[in-house]
Amino acid sequence: MNIAKRLLNRYTSVSLVLRILVGLAIGALLGLLLPGWTGIGILGRIFVSALKGIAPVLVAVLVISSIAKAGRGMGRRFSLLIAIYILSTFIAAVCAVVGSFLFPVTLQLGDTAGAVSSQAAGSLGEVFSNMLTSMVGNPVAAVANANYIAILFWSIILGVALKTTASKATVQVVHDLSDVVSRVVKWVIQFAPFGILGLVFTTVSENGLSVFSTYGHLLLLLVGCMLVNTFVFNPLISFLLLRRNPYPLLFTCLKESGLQAFFTRSSAANIPINMALCKKLGLDEKFYSVSIPLGATINMDGAAVTITVFSLAVAHTVGIDVSFASALFLGVIATLGACGASGVAGGSLLLIPMACSFFGIGNDVAMQAVAIGFIVGVVQDSVETALNSSGDAFFTATAELYDRQQSLKHGM
Repeated sequence: MNIAKRLLNRYTSVSLVLRILVGLAIGALLGLLLPGWTGIGILGRIFVSALKGIAPVLVAVLVISSIAKAGRGMGRRFSLLIAIYILSTFIAAVCAVVGSFLFPVTLQLGDTAGAVSSQAAGSLGEVFSNMLTSMVGNPVAAVANANYIAILFWSIILGVALKTTASKATVQVVHDLSDVVSRVVKWVIQFAPFGILGLVFTTVSENGLSVFSTYGHLLLLLVGCMLVNTFVFNPLISFLLLRRNPYPLLFTCLKESGLQAFFTRSSAANIPINMALCKKLGLDEKFYSVSIPLGATINMDGAAVTITVFSLAVAHTVGIDVSFASALFLGVIATLGACGASGVAGGSLLLIPMACSFFGIGNDVAMQAVAIGFIVGVVQDSVETALNSSGDAFFTATAELYDRQQSLKHGM
């Protein structure tokens, strides 16, 4: 028993990022040399399933606890943060519009739409109707099915109810429960290197490097727009608010959050990791325990890029002459639609038909683009999730630091 404990202590004493990089390298090597050893991939599935399983419970108890214990002065931070989330998502969509006009892409459309057509949203109105209906769904089912919009809604309601009616002892019990669940999440995260080893093995063994050559132009445009948003526009928003170099904070968020989100490909699964990062940054738990799951729902820069680029690519392919003004309005649609994108792998792709309908493009043609999206999603969805999830922590920190600056400035 002592030997196992010493080995575990030695394992956890090594930087988690270093352990992840080692797992990444081993997984890629095994995927190239031993693609038939499919059992290795189960490590990745177990890890992602464990995170997805515990994340809804964590979000629910943290939000309830934080609302119940919250003091005054939180509203200003949340108003600013929501504005930042929506602004950055719109800027990402505009960046995708400009990129699509400078480097237009056409797709090789085939007869491949049938497999996923039943899952797509039909219109923007339908997206918001589904969101509102989902938001007030059964709270127990919301946790079981990882419906984060409903989890947020009911957790806020329950938190307010606790704050106004429950005793301090009851509130403390809920707070203690959130600490327990947080500890479980930390245990799960320690096994991230093994999970990423399995995820990388599966990706490399099943796809190899062919995805880069077949859809290289499309991938370059998608990834390029996302990287510009990550390294130019998001830091610019932070700089305009804080008036200081935003890149140290940005690189910390990319290293601690973006790297793992790249491989899990799920903003929802990365919520616990962002929670741990915010705690490491010394942020207010009452704030980030709500802002992080909120960001996983509405901070969708990468999703806005994906929806916009694919929609304009379909329009170019079928010969529709799209004006720049129309494309900008598409950016607004993509921004609003991205807020309804699921926090799981491939969630943004299913909103492409909604955006294509703005140009009068039929669902059968649009779904062919969705099929292509699932192919390039090996890269596209990984970069998209890394941008979205790291941005949740980055903007949460920006909003809180700005609030602190304003408080000091006004002697509050």
